[in-house]
Amino acid sequence: MSHISERNITTYSSPSQLRITDLRVASLTGLPMRCTLLRVDTNQGLSGYGEVRDGASPTYALMLKRHIVVENPCNINKIFRKIKQFGGHARQAGGVVAIEMACWDLAGKAWGVPCWQMLGGKFRDKIRMYADTPTTKDPVEMGKRLKKRVEHGFTFLK
Repeated sequence: MSHISERNITTYSSPSQLRITDLRVASLTGLPMRCTLLRVDTNQGLSGYGEVRDGASPTYALMLKRHIVVENPCNINKIFRKIKQFGGHARQAGGVVAIEMACWDLAGKAWGVPCWQMLGGKFRDKIRMYADTPTTKDPVEMGKRLKKRVEHGFTFLK
């Protein structure tokens, strides 16, 4: 009976055998703020992505590599509990949250389920987006920048 039901499931990997093999970071340039993306690779060719938040140094993420290699990224809570001691407040948490985000991404890919479904399912159809606007002392120029954000559909500006 279980063999029949398994034929109807899209399986991208064998989640119980999934293991983290590498962690890499890439800093994006040409953006209004510093942004570092993290990629966690696995033994089954799946990669999960996270963001090293708030402009934190990629070093905070890279130093955690030795703690997560060979772990199963589907065991998100186990990995988070293992590395959260290296987090802290504000920017020091950047590496920890990026790895947690990448593990959610990997688990979703391994099981063929969107992350939002694993995190409790659909809650709303749309959300209000916030847009940071690069500041300038020239009030006319600042007004133009804010107006451009509104033209793109943003209603919550800074």
